[in-house]
Amino acid sequence: MPEITQTELMDMIAADESPSNISSKIKDLLYAKTAEKVDAVRPDVANTMFQEPEAESEVDDTPDEEEEVEA
Repeated sequence: MPEITQTELMDMIAADESPSNISSKIKDLLYAKTAEKVDAVRPDVANTMFQEPEAESEVDDTPDEEEEVEA
């Protein structure tokens, strides 16, 4: 699919091209821009989602001597 520039799109509008043809070209431009942005962000998101989790601080579950109640 050949790339269409915004200048060519404006020329199509000025030349009174078919509205459905113009709409198709606008959609093609938007999909191309979106695909570029997704491709640019994809590595960062993948690293964030699949990165090894950092070790959480351990919580001491044993009761303190002060908290023990003598029976």
